[in-house]
Amino acid sequence: MTSALRARLTALLPADPAQRSFALATLANTAGNGMFYAVSAIYFTQSVGLSPAQVGIGLTIAGLCGLLAGIPAGHLGDIRGPRNVLVGLALAEGAGVAAYALVHGFLAFVLVASVVTTVDRSANAVRSGMIAAMGAPGDRVRLRAYLRAVTNVGITIGAPIGGLALVADTHTAYLTVILVNAATFVLAALLILRVPPVPPRPHTGDGPRLAVLRDRPFLLVAVVHAFLALHFALLDVALPLWIVHRTEAPKWLVAVLLLMNTVTVVAFQVRASRGVETVAQGAVALRRAGIVLAVACVIFAMSGGASAPVAVTLLLVATLVHVTGELLQSAGGWAISFGLAPEDRQGEYQGLFSTGFAATSMLAPAVLTALCVTWGWPGWIVLGVVFAAAGVGMVPLVRRAEARELPDRLASRA
Repeated sequence: MTSALRARLTALLPADPAQRSFALATLANTAGNGMFYAVSAIYFTQSVGLSPAQVGIGLTIAGLCGLLAGIPAGHLGDIRGPRNVLVGLALAEGAGVAAYALVHGFLAFVLVASVVTTVDRSANAVRSGMIAAMGAPGDRVRLRAYLRAVTNVGITIGAPIGGLALVADTHTAYLTVILVNAATFVLAALLILRVPPVPPRPHTGDGPRLAVLRDRPFLLVAVVHAFLALHFALLDVALPLWIVHRTEAPKWLVAVLLLMNTVTVVAFQVRASRGVETVAQGAVALRRAGIVLAVACVIFAMSGGASAPVAVTLLLVATLVHVTGELLQSAGGWAISFGLAPEDRQGEYQGLFSTGFAATSMLAPAVLTALCVTWGWPGWIVLGVVFAAAGVGMVPLVRRAEARELPDRLASRA
């Protein structure tokens, strides 16, 4: 590791020892995931023998299985203590990932992928509850920003290592990547054990066990936020197809734009999160994010009818505008999700909030491909309008949610 990279990683790690251990666990795990992401499609199609359609269908089924896992898992983390629950989920997911090495057919693939996805969605909810428990209200967004930057560093480290397995292109190389990735979950669990345990917070009062499902203002905020989160699939799905099929820009530009996004998130996510600590500040950040993302969509649309040099320039500018909106949206989303949740139900509420993101992740590839690639530039404009409307609408919705009476209180009055 070069001294420059070591210095950059040190700067991304929080000063608090517990938070630093948690960040190192994230780094180890995401580096393993980055390795796996690089080889998974090739492994399942060439080594296992599945068709691309079977892989797509299997992952869709797995996504459906894991869609609602976050809410009960977050609830469990609240009442049992998030640290120990998260350790158990990390070990379970590691075992699930290792089981990919035993997959030899479609049904086995669907079963293992469904288990892994369900555990992963559960862990995401408990992880968010753990972040809420580790930091004071004003520190949570900052810690979450650190972790997102670390996540991008981890994937950036892991993906080229996975690329070495692609160069070797052997079954043994792919299995090695899978098993190393599984081992990173064990390493992450050991690092999380270095974090002091968080006391369980059994729910009190006569309210329902999953009160978040009756919290309509929060539900509405989560749904509208999910529309803003559609932008995460732009660079992964819609933009590569747009560049190849609808612009004169060279194909290699896709890799450049992805690298720009990753480097920008690593360099500026923590900085972009400063001053976004309260619920009101989060709502304003989301409003700005929606408008900025809308502008990015307009610029992306303009690249479709331009010459190659102009298209390249427009795509570079649009990507920078898009990542600016992404930074604002991430910070704003963390602020409102943490701030609107009752302190004794952080995991449960984060589970619901992450469910909206999970649903978006499932639907986004088909929706964005139909809008931006099949329809063309009008689809980009429609998408921009959706982003702007969702962003502007967040401010009144968040104000209403902040002024609401929580389900426990309403139940106690009944």
